[in-house]
Amino acid sequence: MGAVPLERFRAIAEGLDHPEGVAWGYHDGRVYAGGEAGQVYAVDPDGSIREIASTGGFLYGIALDGDGNVYGCDFGRAELVRVHPSGEVETLSRGTEERAMSVPNFCAFDDAGALYVTDSGEWGRDDGVVYRVQPDGRTELWGGELTAFPNGCCLTAEGDALLVVESLGRRVARVPILADGSAGEPSAVVELPGSQPDGIALAADGTMLVSCYRPDRIWVVSPGGRPEILAEDPDGIVLNQPANVAFIGEGLDRVAVSSLGGWSPVEADVGLVGLPLRTPRLG
Repeated sequence: MGAVPLERFRAIAEGLDHPEGVAWGYHDGRVYAGGEAGQVYAVDPDGSIREIASTGGFLYGIALDGDGNVYGCDFGRAELVRVHPSGEVETLSRGTEERAMSVPNFCAFDDAGALYVTDSGEWGRDDGVVYRVQPDGRTELWGGELTAFPNGCCLTAEGDALLVVESLGRRVARVPILADGSAGEPSAVVELPGSQPDGIALAADGTMLVSCYRPDRIWVVSPGGRPEILAEDPDGIVLNQPANVAFIGEGLDRVAVSSLGGWSPVEADVGLVGLPLRTPRLG
C-alpha cells in the first residue's frame, strides 16, 4: 500500500501530557490515553477531554476491558494498575517474587481475561521479560526469551500466539501460546533495521502497523512479512515520537497514533480496518 501523507492526520485532542498509550473504548466510543504524570484521559468524539484519574506515576501502554476499566503499565510506580471508571486506582500486579516489575510497558488481553504484560527491563541490558497476569492479580513469568527491550504486543486473530515488538532487537517476534498456556519458541516475523519499533496494531486482514519511538515513523507490514513505510515525519511535528498505534472508531476504520514527544495524539484513515481487540467483561 502507498504512503499516507501527513496532511491526512488530524489531532484527536489538544493538551494531553505526552501521551504514550492510546486505546479505543469499545464500551463507550471514546479514545483513551495516558499521561506522563499518570493521568488517564477519556476523549469524546468532539475532542473534549475528561481526566478520569491520576496514578501519580507515568503511564506507558494501556488496555481496556469490557466494563470500562483501564489497565495501565505504570513505569513510575513499576506496577500494572487497574483504574476503575469511578477513578479508583488499584495495584493489580508488581510482578513475581522472583522478579519485580521494573519497566512495565504494554499489555494485551486474551480471551480468558489474562493480561500479557511486557517488562522492557533496563535499556541495553537485554533483561526484558513477559508476564501473564490473571484478573485476580496472580502473576507468572511467561516469556523469558524476549529480552531485547520487549515493548508493544498483541494477540493474533486466532489467539494462538503473542506478537511482541522488541525495540532493541529491531523486530517483531511471534511467540506461540502452547496448549498448556506456556510460551513456545519465539521467531522473527519481520526485521525493522534502522528504527526503534515500539507499538503494534493488527488489521483484520493480518496487516501489521508498527510505530516507532525513533525515527518518527509508522511501518506497515504485509501478512507475508514485507515492511513498507506507511508514514514518516522528518520534522517530528505531526508524528512526534509516535510510540503506539490503535484502531479506533465504530468500524475500527481509523488509526490513532500517540504522541509521547508532544501534546496531541492524531488519527487518520489509512485504508485498513482493525482486528477487534479482546475486551473481556471481568466484573
